Amino acid sequence: MAVYTDITDDELAEFLARYDIGQVLSFKGIAEGVENSNFLLHTDAGFFILTLYEKRVREGDLPFFLGLMEHLADHGINCPQPVKSRDGQALGRLAGRPAAVVTFLDGMWPRRPEVRHCAALGEALARMHVAGAEFHMTRENALSVAGWTPLFRAAEMRADEVLPGLPVAIAEELSHLERHWPTDLPQGVIHADLFPDNVFFLGDKLSGLIDFYFACNDALVYDLAICLNAWCFEIDASFNITKGMALISAYHRTRALSPAEIAALPTLARGAALRFLLTRLVDWLNVPEGAMVKPKDPIEYVKKLRFHQKVASAREYGLLA
Repeated sequence: MAVYTDITDDELAEFLARYDIGQVLSFKGIAEGVENSNFLLHTDAGFFILTLYEKRVREGDLPFFLGLMEHLADHGINCPQPVKSRDGQALGRLAGRPAAVVTFLDGMWPRRPEVRHCAALGEALARMHVAGAEFHMTRENALSVAGWTPLFRAAEMRADEVLPGLPVAIAEELSHLERHWPTDLPQGVIHADLFPDNVFFLGDKLSGLIDFYFACNDALVYDLAICLNAWCFEIDASFNITKGMALISAYHRTRALSPAEIAALPTLARGAALRFLLTRLVDWLNVPEGAMVKPKDPIEYVKKLRFHQKVASAREYGLLA
């Protein structure tokens, strides 16, 4: 989440007049994240999130994202729900951009994920994959292997500013992954961005998943690889195998991993690390002037990628026999 686009009081009032969500009491920008402009909206009917879609989000993909949230909620996954206007539309326009109002989820995201958080996430991720099996809309993963080279080209000339030798290291990893990326794994709807700040807890209980704006169709176990990267490393970039074991075991109990998925996990974890290294690198080098946004450090994923490059099997992530 972030704020790239300012909204005037008149624009906001005109937009919200289409909804039955009560009188506005407060309205403020949310600075976390890097993709869309997000605002916390408080009315006398409760709290909502207003999102203006920017940057990598294509307007034609929005019905997929909004429809997926409705589908998952109908199948027992707690996630934000699009609020429809009086004329039944979940999507409108505000300040020249596509915009939507979604319900607010109570909870806090874990700033320092613990083993118990990883176990709860593993179960929730598997439940989401099972629930998504009946969702019939599809969306290609634009940030899979085919999308990484264009990202690299966008940052290649300045990547040395971030870390000397980084362009060569990325080029070599791209070459490796393009040769070895698996293509025959079980497919379905994945979240593709399930970082700790997209998972809410109330006490020890996972209360919901948010931010489905990278969701797409891809290998289900790739989602697990993304979560290993996002949840199971410590601040010093060391991998916490106990967290990895909790995450994988809880997932596997709810949706059993196939032998092919298990064998592919190290390659997929490398790919996930490279994907976030590249998007962070592009964002780090291209923060819009005046944007209320905190770009995330790409070096974090350089360190994670180096760890994955040495992994020989999924056992090193905590997978039990």
